[in-house]
Amino acid sequence: MKRILITGAAGFLGSHLCDRFISEGYHVIGMDNLITGDLKNIEHLFHLDRFEFYHHDVTKFVHIPGQLDYILHFASPASPIDYLKIPIQTLKVGSLGTHNLLGLARVKNARILIASTSEIYGDPLVHPQTEEYYGNVNTIGPRGVYDEAKRFQESITMAYHTFHGVETRIVRIFNTYGPRMRLNDGRVIPAFIGQALRGEDLTVFGDGGQTRSFCYVDDQVEGIYRLLLSDYHLPVNIGNPDEISILDFAKEIIALTKTEQKVIYKDLPINDPMQRCPDITKAKNILGWEPKVGRAEGMQKTFEYFKAFTDNDLLKEEHKDFSKFIY
Repeated sequence: MKRILITGAAGFLGSHLCDRFISEGYHVIGMDNLITGDLKNIEHLFHLDRFEFYHHDVTKFVHIPGQLDYILHFASPASPIDYLKIPIQTLKVGSLGTHNLLGLARVKNARILIASTSEIYGDPLVHPQTEEYYGNVNTIGPRGVYDEAKRFQESITMAYHTFHGVETRIVRIFNTYGPRMRLNDGRVIPAFIGQALRGEDLTVFGDGGQTRSFCYVDDQVEGIYRLLLSDYHLPVNIGNPDEISILDFAKEIIALTKTEQKVIYKDLPINDPMQRCPDITKAKNILGWEPKVGRAEGMQKTFEYFKAFTDNDLLKEEHKDFSKFIY
């Protein structure tokens, strides 16, 4: 039986990846320090013999006994609210954490897939973004802790591939959504849905003309799965190229939730990208992958998930104590 380590296992994407590899017959080892993850996302797996969980911070030495065939490194804060509160930990998980897991992959002779992000492109000057584009990133801006952590992550991964011969894969993940997102994590979709369900006006930053493209989680997981098992070691964009402005998307949310909220405008955050859309030519040609779930279908599923929350869940704000993680 193939054994796979998935870091960030209790997070949004990590938990869905645990489900997928369990369904494919793997023995899954989940690892998470629970700084942003939630055990509720994986508690349905705890009774399985083919699943085990380590409560561990990957910036510390990582040891997994026995055979290990694959590693998926998905441990990282992924929302602006999180990485602005814990910038040091964000940098450390992308650097020290990645270094530790690449070392583990080398020792175990395991293939490792690193979760990079479309944020490595920064506020892009090329549109849509191809894998050959080097990006336009402010290294010392507020978003730099996340962007540069991911850019370093790609660099050290390629170094281990070329110098040590480690089998590596790099996925550049564009905006992904679906069940198990945190309602108050600051990203566009849960923020809009949460505001609508609480009866609040929807907050759009700037004039709302900036664009995003949203990929449903099942499509994202399929792309990651195919990339891991492929023979291609260079970065691959996985995302949905169906682009929409934030203002138009806010109007879609109001229509979806059947609420009467208005759109209100606030100042655009520093270095907020004006365009975000993947060129998925490589994913199509190399992996035979393209998204199958349209935004209307995916958003309906996501809305049903959030609608199932209790009133208390919808109204309360998350006040997680990050102090013990700031070092």
